Parts: sequence; structure tokens; C-alpha cells
Amino acid sequence: MLMDNPAHLPPMPAPAMPPESAALSIAAVERETGVAKDTLRVWEKRYGFPAPLRDAAGDRMYPMAQVLQLKLIRRLLDAGMRPGKVVGLDNDALQALLDPATPESATQPTPPQAGDAPQVPALLDAIAAHDPQALRHALLQAQWRRGLAHFVTEVVAPLTTAVGDAWAQGRFEIFEEHLYTEVITGVLRSAIATLAMPPASQGVLGPRVLLTTVQREPHGLGLLMLEALLALEGCTCISLGTQTPLGDIVQAAQAHRADVVALSFTNLQSGPVVLTQLHELRRQLPPERALWVGGACSALYQKPLPGITAVQGLSQLAPWVAQWRYDNAAR
Repeated sequence: MLMDNPAHLPPMPAPAMPPESAALSIAAVERETGVAKDTLRVWEKRYGFPAPLRDAAGDRMYPMAQVLQLKLIRRLLDAGMRPGKVVGLDNDALQALLDPATPESATQPTPPQAGDAPQVPALLDAIAAHDPQALRHALLQAQWRRGLAHFVTEVVAPLTTAVGDAWAQGRFEIFEEHLYTEVITGVLRSAIATLAMPPASQGVLGPRVLLTTVQREPHGLGLLMLEALLALEGCTCISLGTQTPLGDIVQAAQAHRADVVALSFTNLQSGPVVLTQLHELRRQLPPERALWVGGACSALYQKPLPGITAVQGLSQLAPWVAQWRYDNAAR
């Protein structure tokens, strides 16, 4: 019989590329997960994950199942875990590490949970319902009731964490996370625009603060929360958005006569890389220009950084602004 002779069997077809909608390019994966392209290539070589397919042109294409794993990995890195402990683990193992009830994750910093703010579950429902008008209305109501400072710290911060968790766990799609980002960005920018600068008769105003992130730090919502709280303290904020080269940060600080350069860091880059960038930036900035840093990168808080102020938590902004006023009152 023909089927008894392997020589007559038809050749096995090559693995088919998934439909375009079921796989992302490396640039899209970087944009959607926050993991840099160079990091993805290093993990692929060192850990064997991710394991992208190749399109007809030989470019990497990442199936959505791997993108979901990368989302989970990103959340664990943000919580302080190291790539060698999590890259390559399957979804079940990653989810177990994200569960605060598991012993290993209990040693990691615990982000705010949805239950910490009673309004967060309802706001998550509005995002899931794909109703931007209802979401915007609910956020505006929360802002009016609580005031901008409490709105940022008690609603926006835990809600952003909850949205990130839902996205990383596959409960939200990318477009739902983008919907939230667009709506909350509009709400916060409108609130900031309505703030009146206090009169000079009240004493020394807050500093002029240049806000940005360094290259390969693509997340900007944290900067917007910082801008809102700093504006409430009487600061003049100049935001460059995200991923600004160090040389451009130095030039912008000089052009805008900034008193303070404020940077936000995640755990997407290794601690040594972050510290090297900070020391280089501090070297290039004049000594009278303060450098404030904050965010989820644990390396910022492990030991004092000469000439750099590490602001650990949004609640610490007001004391540092007050200290700046005190130090500059005689000028």
C-alpha cells in the first residue's frame, strides 16, 4: 500500500504563520508590553523565551499567547522580581507568582489592590463595557468629590494598577487598556489646566520642574499624576513626555530654566543600567539643578544616590517641594 512506504508520503507542510491579527511585530510587542526590543532579543537568546515565528521577510512575529506571557512577566518585574526568575515560566506559574497569597510573591512589594478604593471596581466595569463617556463621567465625579490630590492618590493610582493587572492577566485587551489611558489622560490634563498659579505674595513659589522619562521607559501616565500633584503645590511643570535622550534632557532643562528635573522609572531596565544613566545625567546637569527620581525601580532606594533625590511614593512630593521652598526662600 502507498501509505506503507514513507518515501511516497507527501512532504510535511511548514508551520503556518498565524493570521496578522494573531501575532505582533517586535516593535508592537515593545509598545504594548513595555519590554524593549533589545531586551526581547536578549531573553530569546539567554532563556529561550520568547520564541517568535518569522514572517515571509524573516522578521520576528510574536503569537498573542507569548505576548500574554510577556504582560505577566512585565507585572512581576514591576513588582521587583528579576528576569532570571520569571522569563520562560508558563502562564500558570506566572499567575501563581502574581497571586499575593503565594509565599514567594508575599516577599515582593504589594501594589494597591482594586479593593483599596471602593470606586475602582465600578470604574473597571465601565472600561469593560467599552463606554468612554460613562468612564469619563465617573472619573470627573470622583475628582469633584475628592479634590484633585486625593483623586490622584486614592483613585487614579490604584485604578491604574488594577487596569495593568487586568491587562497582564488577559482580562482586558490592549484596546481596553488604551481606552482607559486616553480617558484618564484627558481628565487629568483638563484638571491641571484649571489650576490657578498662586500669587507671588504668598511667598516662594514651587520650582520649575521638567518632567520626562529616559529612553526605553515608555510609560507616561505616572508622569501625568506627578504633574497634577506638583501643580497643586504651585510648581510650574514642563512635560517632555516619555523616552527623552539624556542630552536632550540637559538641553531642555537649560532652555526652560528648570529648577528640578524629575524622572520616573519602572523595572523594565536593570538597576545597574538605571543607575548608570542617572549618574551620567547628574554629571551633565549643573549642580544647582536638582534631580528627583521615583517609580517602581527598586534600585533607586537601595542606597543614597549622590546629588539625586529619590522620592518614594506620591505622598512624598509635597514635603520635597516644601523643602525646596525653604532652601530657596532667601534667594
